[in-house]
Order: sequence, then C-alpha cells, then structure tokens
Amino acid sequence: MAASDVAKMREELTQLFGQVPGWVDELPESAAAGFWATMRDFQLAETRIPNKYKELIGLGVSGATRCRYCALFHTEAARLFGATDEEIAEASMMAAHTMAASTFLNAQQVDYDTFRRETLEMVAYARLHAGAASATQATQATQVAGHA
Repeated sequence: MAASDVAKMREELTQLFGQVPGWVDELPESAAAGFWATMRDFQLAETRIPNKYKELIGLGVSGATRCRYCALFHTEAARLFGATDEEIAEASMMAAHTMAASTFLNAQQVDYDTFRRETLEMVAYARLHAGAASATQATQATQVAGHA
C-alpha cells in the first residue's frame, strides 16, 4: 500500500469515526487497502441490504464465531443504523437457533439430499397454500398451535 493510500485511509477513518483505531496500524500493508475498501464500500456503504441488517448479520456471525471484538463492533454499528435492543436480541437468538439446528443436523449426520428435498417441498407447499406474503403468518400460526 503506497504511503498516499495509507494517508487517505487514515483520513477517511478519522472523518468517519473521529479517530484511527490502533489495530488498523497492525494490519499488514498488503491487506490494509483491501480490508478498508470492503469495510467502506460494502459493510458501511448503502447496498441492497440495509446497513442495519448487515450489522445484525455481522452480530449473528460474531456470536457463532465467539468473537467479542466483532460482537461489540456489530452491536454498536447496528444501533448506529437504528437497531433496537429487541432487534439485537432477536438477531442473537436467530444465530443461536441456527447454530443449534446446525449442530443437531451435523451431529446426527442427516442425509443432505433428503434434507434438501424436504426443505424445497415445504417451501413450495407454503408458497402454494399461504402465498409469499402470508408465509410468515402461516409459520407463526403453526408455531403458536404447536405450543398451545
């Protein structure tokens, strides 16, 4: 990374966050430009996925990978982009639920081709009978009926 590129990155970080965090100086020069470009132009930029949702996804991954650094950053960034405490809790729970299901399916060595076929059949059924817009309501009704 050229000295002018490092200076530009540091300037952009300062403009965006008010400082250059110390860990940035520990990035290998060969990786710094790419890391910052992805953070600036994808993670923090307006893309097809709203920023709040990207940060909630990042939070879920952080929980799954057990990275306290990322969990802190993505939680605060999600709040910065308008996430509520309830949304943060739901994203965390969704990650936990996904990890639990994944652990079970992998430990049981469930046949992937059967799982795939059944999943696609269930989605096709839900689309046909509930309509795409009502799929969420149908799922919630099924969950409530199962817990009654």
